[in-house]
Amino acid sequence: MIIVTGDRYDEALTDRNFEKILFPEYGKNREKLREFVNKLKGDEVIVTASLELIDLILKRFQGEEHVLIYSNTGKGLTFKEAYELRKYLDFDLRGAEITNTEKVSVLFCEGKTDSKFFKASYKKIFGFKEAREVPPNLVLIEKLFERDNYELIKNNGYIAIIPSEGNAGVIRNLGNFLRAMEVFEFHVGKIGIAIDIDESKKAVMDSIRGKLSSFKYSKTKAGFKVGKTEVIPLLIGSKIDLGPCVEWQKPTIEDFMLAILEGDKTFKKLERAINILCIDLKRKLKPKEVIYLAMAAKKFWGNLEGFYEMSIMRTPKWKVEKVLKESKIYEKMEALLPSL
Repeated sequence: MIIVTGDRYDEALTDRNFEKILFPEYGKNREKLREFVNKLKGDEVIVTASLELIDLILKRFQGEEHVLIYSNTGKGLTFKEAYELRKYLDFDLRGAEITNTEKVSVLFCEGKTDSKFFKASYKKIFGFKEAREVPPNLVLIEKLFERDNYELIKNNGYIAIIPSEGNAGVIRNLGNFLRAMEVFEFHVGKIGIAIDIDESKKAVMDSIRGKLSSFKYSKTKAGFKVGKTEVIPLLIGSKIDLGPCVEWQKPTIEDFMLAILEGDKTFKKLERAINILCIDLKRKLKPKEVIYLAMAAKKFWGNLEGFYEMSIMRTPKWKVEKVLKESKIYEKMEALLPSL
C-alpha cells in the first residue's frame, strides 16, 4: 500500500506508474472511515490529507512493503516509521512548507519526570523561560496541552524536551526524528539524548551508534554529527551516595533529585523517619520512596513531575549546578544550548 500526502501529489503520481488512486471523501465521520479502511486489501494507493484516515491505515497495515510518500519532497517513510512518528511524537505526516529556521535543540529523555527535571534545570541555571509560540522548525510536532506531550522553553533559541517511554524509546525517537527531518526537509541544530546507563556506558553508546548507522554520521567532541545536526548523548551514569538506608541500584534522575533535596530543613527532618522505616521494613528504601516521603513532608499534594520542577526552582542555583557538575552532565547540557 502507498499513502501520498502533501500538496504536490500530481507530480508524485506522474513520477510513479500507479495503477489505482483512491480519493476518500472529506467530512466522513470516524465510523465511515473505519468501514473504508476495513475494506482495503493493502495494494491500494491513497491520496489523503486526513490524519484520522492515515492513523487508521497505519494501525491496520504494517510491514516494510507499505510506504507513506510526502509528495512535496518525493521522499518516503515505511509504515512502521510513520506509525511511530504519529504515536510517540504526534507528528503531522501531512507536512508543511517550512521556510524559516530558528535556533532549536531537541532533548529526548526517558519519561515525564525526567523532562520536568531538565526543563527546571535549564530554567534555573541557563535562564530559560516557558515559550508560548512554536518555532517553524517544530510546527510538524503537534503541541498537545491536554497531554503535556512535550516541554518548550526559550532563551536565545528554543529547547523542546520530549519524554520517550524509557531508554528504548529515546533511541527509537532519535532515529525516527532524524528520518522525519530527511523526508519533510526541516532542521534542528542539536538533538540531545538523555539516557540512563543501565549496564555499561559502552552498551549505551553502541545502541546510539547502531541507530545512527542508518544515516551518514561522523564523531564530534560532544557526540556525533548527522548532516548539519549534532547528536549529543547526556548519559546519566554517576553513582550518588544516598546514605546507608537508601538502596542504590542504577543511576537515575531520582538520584539527582535526592542530591538536590539533601541538606534542606525538611529533608533533614526525614532522616529519622527514613532510619525507622528501614528497620521496620527490614530493607533499604528506594530513591523514589524517599522522594514520596519528602513530598508528604513538604505538604506537596501534586504529582511527581510537579514536585521535581518546584523543588529545583526553589533550590539555590549554585546547588543545582554543583549536583549537575558532579554528575558530569552539566557540560553536555551546556553543549545542547541552541545554535544554528
